[in-house]
Amino acid sequence: MSNPDIYQLFVYGSLRSGFKSPAYEYISRSFELIGEAKVKGKLFDMGSYPAGIPSRDNSFITGELYVAKGSDEFHWAISQLDDYEGVNVEPDVMQLYRRELTEVYLNKTVTHAWIYWYNGDISGKKLIASGDLICYLQQKQ
Repeated sequence: MSNPDIYQLFVYGSLRSGFKSPAYEYISRSFELIGEAKVKGKLFDMGSYPAGIPSRDNSFITGELYVAKGSDEFHWAISQLDDYEGVNVEPDVMQLYRRELTEVYLNKTVTHAWIYWYNGDISGKKLIASGDLICYLQQKQ
């Protein structure tokens, strides 16, 4: 799952800077914000968290692109985030998310970054049509 040349991370949910989740400390400590970006995918409301799944159509998820301050910081933070996102589980437990490389659209350029895709069932869950969790939550209020 690791690639020594990719030290970027794309986040779309509670790891975005606007949420101030406890796990955001790993990001703010080890990564620098590059800016708002998008990935091809669909975003679903799972109740207490969002679920992003990859898509081949023109659906996009809005989030933030980060670059690690260094390789040591990246490896430390990504191991913490893997635990937070439920990637590292016992053999008989299903992973809630999986970390994969994906194409990220930043302004008019394409780059690659790690993302946490949802690994469960989204049947019957509400699609967040805008692909932007922050906008979606603001509209719900």
